[in-house]
Amino acid sequence: MKILKKYFKNSIYLFAAIGISSSFAGSYDDFFKAVDLNDTRAVQALLQRGFDANSRDSKGQTGLFLALRGGAFDVAELLIKAPNLDVNAVNEAGESALMMAALKGQPELSQRLIERGAAVDKTGWSPLHYAATGPDPAVVKLLLDRGASIDARSPNGSTPLMMASQYGSEASAALLLQRGADPRIRNDRGLTAVDFARLAHREALAASLERAQR
Repeated sequence: MKILKKYFKNSIYLFAAIGISSSFAGSYDDFFKAVDLNDTRAVQALLQRGFDANSRDSKGQTGLFLALRGGAFDVAELLIKAPNLDVNAVNEAGESALMMAALKGQPELSQRLIERGAAVDKTGWSPLHYAATGPDPAVVKLLLDRGASIDARSPNGSTPLMMASQYGSEASAALLLQRGADPRIRNDRGLTAVDFARLAHREALAASLERAQR
């Protein structure tokens, strides 16, 4: 009889554990599906049930990073408000949520992230590099106003001005120049912002950068 009772008790624990594990797995899948669909109602319900806003998918990406990258900005705004959010979490590439918000040209979300404590500077690729690559000079201005290093060097020695000159808005390049970015800096390949502009066939910008070099 004692053995039977012990077996019954252990079975209850096993079934409970399986139930909890299945419930977690379901919540995990539901969370990332809701992020992908920009479903704020589903994400809010999961957070209220205790789901961790910092959870990562199988590739190590947080829900917030995925929301920003995928354009699910309503969900991103909701996740930024989560009390336990690790606002400076990075993926394997060293990318933060602020970097992705900057790349996507989201000044309001970038502002909210900074207000939550997001670092505006980091070694390697920085949020300003990403902002300069993106479409909106307002994010560049925001980061500069918050103290971002204007001539930050990427792992290959490139500066935000170089990124803006080839990939981003020409208005961002002009803003960086106006705020004191150094157009004479060369990256590890010996290229300056002028060279980056010419690679993008931006001859007027290249001429402007050349004048600034003198």
